[in-house]
Amino acid sequence: MLPSGVTTGIRQRCHKRNRQGESMISPCVVIVDDYGPACRHAPSFQEAGFACVRVQSTPEVPSIYKAAVVLDGYVAHIVHEGSLDRTLRQVEPFAPVAVVAGSEVGVELADALSERLGVVGNGTRLSRARRDKFTMIEQVAAAGLQAAAQLRVTSEDELRAWHERVGGRIVLKPLRSAAGDGVHFCASPDESVAGYRDIMGRTNVFSERNSGVVAQEYLVGTEYVMNTVSSAGRHHVCDIWQTVRVDVNGVCDALNGMHILPRAGHIQDRLVAYATQVLDALGIAYGPAHIELKMTPAGPCLVELGARIAGSDMSYFVELATGESQIPWTVDAYTRPARFVRRYREPYTVQQYVAGVIMLSPRGGTLRSYPYLDAVKSLDSLHDIRVLIAEGDAILPSRGGVRPPIIVSLAHPIEELVMRDMETLRYLDGHAFYDIHSTS
Repeated sequence: MLPSGVTTGIRQRCHKRNRQGESMISPCVVIVDDYGPACRHAPSFQEAGFACVRVQSTPEVPSIYKAAVVLDGYVAHIVHEGSLDRTLRQVEPFAPVAVVAGSEVGVELADALSERLGVVGNGTRLSRARRDKFTMIEQVAAAGLQAAAQLRVTSEDELRAWHERVGGRIVLKPLRSAAGDGVHFCASPDESVAGYRDIMGRTNVFSERNSGVVAQEYLVGTEYVMNTVSSAGRHHVCDIWQTVRVDVNGVCDALNGMHILPRAGHIQDRLVAYATQVLDALGIAYGPAHIELKMTPAGPCLVELGARIAGSDMSYFVELATGESQIPWTVDAYTRPARFVRRYREPYTVQQYVAGVIMLSPRGGTLRSYPYLDAVKSLDSLHDIRVLIAEGDAILPSRGGVRPPIIVSLAHPIEELVMRDMETLRYLDGHAFYDIHSTS
């Protein structure tokens, strides 16, 4: 246990007063790795009357998140240094009612803490399947669901032989990463071996040395994104998006954009029926999930799943589209289960059709200007333009979502207008859109 003086200080920070002016202790929620968009969890729990304790799952903040750490508003900040027992001793005096994984790296620690504390959660039995991409697909297949053929790679010769046997294009991924980090699309065994060497020689997006590689069959079909929240095994679909993919600068299936879909529809119903079975197969009974799926000729098939909210501040755009994102649903799932049960079957309603378009530079050099940026500014459904590479900056040939030059957000109550403006952006985006001084 913590020293008594520390415990007393904790209780003082968790105090609030009721309407009669009487002092009372706020219930607490632990949030593990609230990086980036996950920092929105704490204000929502606080608004619902819960004090928040922040736990960091690694001694050092992953480099990708160093600029996205928010400590304000928490009653305590605890750094996990490898000992679960020590971290539990620091957390227990707060008597938390829930432990929430904010980011991908915090999923397993959140599972372990909730299990040891005896609060609702997903347990540790399937924690690995919720992080390790090979184990994830194996678990889905074991549940009798459609799943990609795959190989946990142990040697170059094994990979080469597997690719020759499977044929066609395959996909290589680090076992534990996210956001498309380290993904290689390989059309030949030689490309696969080169991709394997590249992955194993790098650290991933979370500043971890890649521990292994999974090879998977290339799934043919349109890719969709679904965000859900679960409570006691009941699943609510918060939003569904259709992605737009292009082959650009030698990269296959680079993300070019996405747009929200209505909840109702033949495709959506098939995706939801499959995705909820995936959630059950992976033991996700509580909390948010970010699910990437492809609609193949044989039906829906999982690409991968994250047992946490969507990244890239997707919650903001979901709220813009529907009025309610995963964030408030997560609060209900853990702390207001009766409210969750009353509403979880209600389909979301699109109030504004929202889309995001990633502009893709065809070449590299020094950016002088965007000659047609004014045309983008005149679009009827324009919501926001994020210029990530400014005039005078170095620019590289785009490879999907990795530091794109510009991201354009569209929003309008009329779906057809948003779709028209998406097509207009694709028309504008090309060699003429970029005035680049080539350094080659």
